[in-house]
Amino acid sequence: MLQRNQFDGQALVSPAEQESYGFYQNWGAGDLLAHAERLNAEGAPNVAATLYKNWIACNARSEFLHAAYFNYSFSLAKAGDRLGAIAAARECQRLKPDFCPIYVNLGRLLEDAGQLGEAVEQWRTMVESLHQVRGEIIRNKLTALEQMARVLEAHNIDAPAEEALRLSLDISVHQSSVIQHYIAIRQRQCKWPAVQGWDGVRTEALMAGISPLSVASLSNDPLFELARAATYYRELVGPMPPAAEIPAPAPAAERKPGRLRIGYVSSDFREHAVGFAMTDVLESHDKSGFEVFAYYCGIARDDGIKQRCRAAADHLSNEDSARRIRADEIDILVDLNGFTKSARTQIFSLRPAPVIVNWFGFPGTMGSPDHHYLIADERIIPPESERYYTEKVVRLSCYQPNDRKRVVAAPPRRADEGLPDEAFVFCSLNGAQKFTAVMFASWMAILKAIPESVLWLFGGAGDTNDRLRGVARVAGLAPERLVFAEKKPNPPHVARYALADLFLDTFPYGSHTTAADALWMGLPVLTFAGRSFASRVCTSLVHAAGIGELACASREQYMASAVALAQNRGALVRLKQRLVGNRDKCRLFDTGKLVGELEDAYRAMHADYAAGRLPTPNLNNIGFYHEIGVALSAGELDDEAYLGVYAHELARRDAVSPLPADGRAWNGRAEKVSA
Repeated sequence: MLQRNQFDGQALVSPAEQESYGFYQNWGAGDLLAHAERLNAEGAPNVAATLYKNWIACNARSEFLHAAYFNYSFSLAKAGDRLGAIAAARECQRLKPDFCPIYVNLGRLLEDAGQLGEAVEQWRTMVESLHQVRGEIIRNKLTALEQMARVLEAHNIDAPAEEALRLSLDISVHQSSVIQHYIAIRQRQCKWPAVQGWDGVRTEALMAGISPLSVASLSNDPLFELARAATYYRELVGPMPPAAEIPAPAPAAERKPGRLRIGYVSSDFREHAVGFAMTDVLESHDKSGFEVFAYYCGIARDDGIKQRCRAAADHLSNEDSARRIRADEIDILVDLNGFTKSARTQIFSLRPAPVIVNWFGFPGTMGSPDHHYLIADERIIPPESERYYTEKVVRLSCYQPNDRKRVVAAPPRRADEGLPDEAFVFCSLNGAQKFTAVMFASWMAILKAIPESVLWLFGGAGDTNDRLRGVARVAGLAPERLVFAEKKPNPPHVARYALADLFLDTFPYGSHTTAADALWMGLPVLTFAGRSFASRVCTSLVHAAGIGELACASREQYMASAVALAQNRGALVRLKQRLVGNRDKCRLFDTGKLVGELEDAYRAMHADYAAGRLPTPNLNNIGFYHEIGVALSAGELDDEAYLGVYAHELARRDAVSPLPADGRAWNGRAEKVSA
């Protein structure tokens, strides 16, 4: 058996190889890391990986060998050698099983390789092994929990994802991103109340971190929605953008003559509700007066809708940087994302265009100092509701665009969707995150009043359908009276609306493009409005479609109207005939009229800019509104009492230190804002 040092230093290699071996042996791990990371940053991960490989070969007994393998794995992954990266990561893990970061990285590598079960198991193993309480260990555990939850949530494995998020919040509630995902995942599972604290985690702490989109599904409190949007925006972009990040727009007097340059920024110029609706707008612009730029910031996908957008816009770019927008000399930049998925909110904080507009993607105010205008209509934002928005409100005849060229499949049969042939079919094919306990109880009461009826809903993930059937059972209804629709591509999905008798809107986040699809297919939509933007869009749509009598004044009237219509099939038939007969001439589907009004609005905005009249967003007292809204549940109050609650709380704070007037619920000590 060979003994250690048997060769007494005699090497069976060339002098050059021996010199190289000695070099790597004498090279400290810190110097290696610094040099290799510089190579990675310069775009040479292959060279960095070679350095790590050579160092590892020459330092088999180093106490830092596991760290070298860890960084070797990273460089291999960056160079595109994922399997090599997995092998290096496993060796790091073998050398030092208690080195937590490798479980996170190896999990990510396995996830990228499609081994989702193994990936989650890596993170689970790490979580279960971290029983000591130290700062570094806690941070690593939080990272692993977040990674587990992210992958599980993305693949609709909701209950384990929720558990991982809750465990993370148990450790630290000061994680806005985790709070947002936790609440959103409870909303889409219909776990009511969606926001409820537990030992060590207060409900107010969860509300302070909720996303603006989740607030819209939860609250009829536009003052809190405004304050939450403003706080969220500031958290996303920071208190101030980097100085001189991009050149400032040229003064209006120096603008080159020619068409107005309109830029639309969206992650949804594809087969998505926003993409479906916006294609007709892009195609209808007057290209003699407007040059249209579309900046896409979504997933890498090239489908039919994106191709239509590309053909319709003068320019469609996958580069959505603020520098690119500035270089294109955009006059008016339109934010079609707001706070929705894949939004590039930071772009707007850099003000790459002189005028910035909030429209269509997010149903509410951005609460930002950077968005000048918000496009709506008189039913969504009547004059007395302008106090709930930081932007100047610009009104069209109907706020929502729709695609007149949408493709609709051949109509299916009820049996194809599992619907009884003779039943009265109520439907609400909205995402389950829009369902609330109050509205679901209203629907159960409607079903009770119409014995031969069913409620047709979108199917949820996991055990959500069973949970809703359980709610029906507790309400005294057979669970079979809830029928769940499978997700389908848009053409057959839109076609199946013809199978229903009456569409029931959700509240407080109502149906928007979903309602427009139903109305296009001649399906009457019943709705009622609240105070918030999201709760009022559907009222705008039914009026624009010519059936304004289905916009109710209250939830009670909504329930009574649903029962009355189900008992009067003749009235429903006449409503359907009116919808079909008016479809090609009603405001809702008159894209030409909408685009004409939109272009007039753009001209007026540009004129404001040229004259130095751009509106300045009012953010006075926003922090106090946020503080009050987190602690209160004021959404169910009537308008006068609602504003009174905020005015009272603001007066208490004003007594400690004077507050400036803000025109919302506070006009100063001498006068409170009236409803």
